[in-house]
Amino acid sequence: MIPVARTPAALAAFSGGLAVIIGAFGAHGAANAQAAAWLETGGHYLLAHAIAALLALAFGTPRAGRTAAWLFLIGGWIFCGTLALMATGGPPWLGAVTPIGGTALIVGWLVLAAGFLTRR
Repeated sequence: MIPVARTPAALAAFSGGLAVIIGAFGAHGAANAQAAAWLETGGHYLLAHAIAALLALAFGTPRAGRTAAWLFLIGGWIFCGTLALMATGGPPWLGAVTPIGGTALIVGWLVLAAGFLTRR
């Protein structure tokens, strides 16, 4: 692991646990089918990118791995967070913010790929 990666690693682990909670709430406590779908999607994305952040930190180049991990974490929180807020009664305009999180996730993958391609 990259030596200065303790904080993003801890946040990735926290995000993994949070994803399980969100998924469980979606399966058992959602108000309707749309809310359940939002929570399921958000939970899946958050969990996948928590794992991706840990792997980026462990196997990526120091700079690209750390940058990708932060993009995965921030993007996952925005993506999942806006869906979770809408599922629990938040304003519908949050749906316009969700793609910002998705964009951060995509950029994280591109940064990670570039880091692997330029690795010496």
